[in-house]
Amino acid sequence: QVQLVESGGGLLQAGGSLRLSCAASGRTLSRSDMGWFRQAPGKEREFVAAIKWAGGNTYYTDSVKGRFTISRDNAKNTVSLQMNTLKIEDTAVYYCAAGYRGQRTLDTRSAYDYWGQGTQVTVSS
Repeated sequence: QVQLVESGGGLLQAGGSLRLSCAASGRTLSRSDMGWFRQAPGKEREFVAAIKWAGGNTYYTDSVKGRFTISRDNAKNTVSLQMNTLKIEDTAVYYCAAGYRGQRTLDTRSAYDYWGQGTQVTVSS
């Protein structure tokens, strides 16, 4: 069993930066694929970014490429999402997820076994 806790969300103006963190307990994340998803009001939860445990390859949805960076610290059992040049449309609850299924693609919810409770990010004009 894995417990994931996100932190770092908040309210900020467009163009600003924010760093989200996801801390895990109960099981090491060193062999898990990790992902960040987000859900805006009235919308489906969507993929944002992911990082493979093997090789550390990273993946991003098109709308955040060049602005967001996912990273992991296996020694600290954490995963982070650095978000720069934030836009109003980035407003959402952000969730981290851990997957031990070894799926080839990480942009779907089915690739993950455990989810955090989410942290709110609100970007204003």
